[in-house]
Amino acid sequence: MLPIRRVAVLGAGVMGASIAGHLANVGLASLLLDMVPTKLTENEARMGLSLSDLEVRNRLAQQGKQGLLRSKPASLYSKQNLDLITVGNFDDDLEKIASCDWIIEVIVERLESKKEILYKVDQYRRLGSIVSSNTSGVSIHEMAQGHSADFQKHFLGTHFFNPPRYMKLLELTPTSYTDMQVVTDLLEFGEEVLGKGVVLAKDTPNFIANRIGTFGLLATLEEMSKTSLGIDDVDAVTGPVLGRPKSATFRTLDLVGLDTFLHVANNVKNATQDEEERRIFTVPESLKEMVQKGWLGEKTGQGFFKKEVSEEGKSEIAVLDFSTMTYRKRHRLMSSSYETAKQVSQLADKMKALIYGKDEVGQFTWNIVKRVLLYSASLVGEIADDIHSIDQAMEWGFNWELGPFRTWDAIGLQTSILRMQKEGLVVPDIALQALEQGGSFYQKENEVTRQFTGHGYEPLRVRPRTMDLNALKQNGHIILANPGATLVDLGDGVACLDFHSPKQAIGTDMITMMKKAADEVEKNYDALVLSGNGTNFCVGANLLMMLSEAQDENWDDIDYVIRSLQQATMRLKYLARPVVTAPYGMVLGGGAELCFLAGKVQAAAETYMGLVEVGVGLIPAGGGTKEMVYRAMEQLPLGIEVQAMPVIQKAFETVAMAKVSTSAKEAQELGYLRQTDSISVSRDHVLYDAKQAALAMSQHFIPKKSTPVTVLGESGAALLKMGIFSMKESGFISEYDALIASKLLYVMTGGAVPSGTQVAEQYLLDLEREAFLSLLGEQKTQQRMQHMLQKGKPLRN
Repeated sequence: MLPIRRVAVLGAGVMGASIAGHLANVGLASLLLDMVPTKLTENEARMGLSLSDLEVRNRLAQQGKQGLLRSKPASLYSKQNLDLITVGNFDDDLEKIASCDWIIEVIVERLESKKEILYKVDQYRRLGSIVSSNTSGVSIHEMAQGHSADFQKHFLGTHFFNPPRYMKLLELTPTSYTDMQVVTDLLEFGEEVLGKGVVLAKDTPNFIANRIGTFGLLATLEEMSKTSLGIDDVDAVTGPVLGRPKSATFRTLDLVGLDTFLHVANNVKNATQDEEERRIFTVPESLKEMVQKGWLGEKTGQGFFKKEVSEEGKSEIAVLDFSTMTYRKRHRLMSSSYETAKQVSQLADKMKALIYGKDEVGQFTWNIVKRVLLYSASLVGEIADDIHSIDQAMEWGFNWELGPFRTWDAIGLQTSILRMQKEGLVVPDIALQALEQGGSFYQKENEVTRQFTGHGYEPLRVRPRTMDLNALKQNGHIILANPGATLVDLGDGVACLDFHSPKQAIGTDMITMMKKAADEVEKNYDALVLSGNGTNFCVGANLLMMLSEAQDENWDDIDYVIRSLQQATMRLKYLARPVVTAPYGMVLGGGAELCFLAGKVQAAAETYMGLVEVGVGLIPAGGGTKEMVYRAMEQLPLGIEVQAMPVIQKAFETVAMAKVSTSAKEAQELGYLRQTDSISVSRDHVLYDAKQAALAMSQHFIPKKSTPVTVLGESGAALLKMGIFSMKESGFISEYDALIASKLLYVMTGGAVPSGTQVAEQYLLDLEREAFLSLLGEQKTQQRMQHMLQKGKPLRN
């Protein structure tokens, strides 16, 4: 793989700065440049600065860099990453790109402006350095023309989707001049280092994802105009029930910005020679009117939706009524096909219920889906070489669960084509050929998935460092299973405990399987990985179950469940085989405790970890409170007890404030992960990397033994209680908050023992279990739990 150690980003707007931010996330230094301002700001003038001062000349780049600290969602894994970005300007610092291995142009979407800056790049760049333009639709070939041979050989398009930290898709667009080794190197770099899903696109307007995505949005608008459906109705139908993100259609447009959407649509309209395509990509007058009014969506506070205050003083979301161009209250969609689709569990069945429904919603859904399928099929060979690239682009760039060709297979290729033909539609040859030669676009044979090429089926490219738990389970790798978890054979002597309980919450099935997995792995395997394949790794205990049991006063049952969880975590912590936890997504409460038990954690970069029990009036009781004490104390040099107070105080504040990390990196900073734990930038790589870590540990593994820990005791607790009292008196926390904090502090300082006492793990586990049960019996805690279940946010009572 081509070594890329330093990158230049030319253009410090939102996109350019965000790209520099993500480069910093993965440890790459970057040079962020922008234009020299032509005017002073009022503040600069008051400070006596002039246009020749460096602070002024670098202002735009510095603003872009500092904006990363304020961006929402956060652009950086950690604020410390900002130090990897050096700012400058085009006039003074362009020659510094000679020290860079990759130069990314991210300026305004105008061909002439891009060509102008790229000519300067060609003068200063080092031979062999990669140059790319981050554009959503400007011709890459036209930008390449007129440059040196070495520039052309190393130049291509790199279309990052916004925001770059979170959006998986990276479209690479080579020109006829581009050396394919450069493409291969950057594809590998994008996957392995940047954590992207990389797709090769052709140099056509809007490339792959935006071409089809924009078509789909415009087709949806057109079909909606033929029905009685409103904007909120369409978003209900085109959301998760159709395998699309919650933002669906119009919420997506609000997030993108209508002005941006118009620009993207015009890219195709102005470039295509096809009259029907020009008609489709002509934006409706209603959208142009919204742009003229400044109703651009999220960035202006209103678009298809806007927040309003009701007569009762409550904030609520209103929806635009196109017929009057005024806002109204949202309503619930009434549709038999929609209700049927919501009742079934499998996505393919949901799609069929909607698409083949007999009511207006069913006909509307069929009309938009068939148009996207036919359009996508007509573009194979034009925007990408194969159907799988198109599917991946839509799945990674627009967060569709199934791309168009996977969708076509899911709803039935034969059934849908027959209906299309009956309606007099022209079905592209590739779909007819797939139907004739295999009956579907994808086929699976001997654990290998193949895609239809127009001339038979060929295996899909296997992306490095990827493992599919679902595929392993389907292919006979299940060792043990129950409704909450499955023990899967990963091969090479490594087993994986796959958590898949409803909503990824801890229940008795999961606890039972943890114990069974421990016995099985010690007998027959070399190592164990804890992971999963759901939306989140684990969101903690089943809150509804706990509340129901508490309201029924089943205290013995609750005590038994907590003891069982503690026993399971301790059993795995001291397993005679190495244990690696591979978390991702939300890792809350008990989910974090499952990470604490592991000898090593291999976390996805997008891991949002926290002990959040205090938010519902409880404290961690699956070993989390105890483990935070151990993790705090292990930071201290042996024999230096005086330093224990600040580390315990920090750990206490982290748990008491229910802090949740915004990344795996921040989880390390909060103490939830150790510095020796590892991070995989791509979620797709986590399981593979965890398996490799487990294999490495198994080579020289020595099982751990439980050891006592030194606690602060009553005198240390007394000092920290002063802070709780001060916060209560100042009104920062309620009296009940103070009670919860005091119980947490009692556990974390070791209870009623002298300072410096060494206590066993089981002693702390007993303390946290007792504190948990006492709080669960409190009416105010039960009110907090009820409020969280109903409202999804904490209650202060």
